[in-house]
Amino acid sequence: MKRDKPKYKQIVDAAIIVIAENGYHQAQVSKIAKEAGVADGTIYLYFKNKEDILISVFKEKMAIFIEDLEEILKRNISTSEKLFKMIDNHFRLLHEDRYYAIVTQLELRQTNKELRMQINGVLKEYLTLLDNILKEGMDNGTLDDSIDIRLARQMVFGTMDETLTSWVMKDQKYDLMKLSVGVHRLIMKALQA
Repeated sequence: MKRDKPKYKQIVDAAIIVIAENGYHQAQVSKIAKEAGVADGTIYLYFKNKEDILISVFKEKMAIFIEDLEEILKRNISTSEKLFKMIDNHFRLLHEDRYYAIVTQLELRQTNKELRMQINGVLKEYLTLLDNILKEGMDNGTLDDSIDIRLARQMVFGTMDETLTSWVMKDQKYDLMKLSVGVHRLIMKALQA
């Protein structure tokens, strides 16, 4: 499998840096190859084109978010704690990778509709796990069971997303991790039974 090959990872990591520093539209494959320390042609052994690189970057990184959230869901902790751990983990992963934060919060939004649809497909699995937390809370009486789950999902993910976008737009000048508690508290107050 190509994902297990070191050059594949080098190219994905290089693409994140190049896209974050230059913007998606100015991120030429040759710049990605140079950053990865590979020949331009090597890129095409792993990826069809620049769009494929971007989707692969998102899939590879999103897999980490999904794995972490699956682990959180397995824990014997309250719905509120699961929601907090999800928010905190989401923020931490982007806080620890400032280039990827720029790519997710700014560059992915500037792509064409077809690319955004593919990105939404990858994101769907993560949002389904969020739905599981919300359903659990509605079933156990922690969260208001009359809330429309789609609206609740949009509120939770949208709040996290907007908080991250503001942090990126302000050049990551403040401690994002300090916001986990406040975002969690706000969401819980809105959703509680």
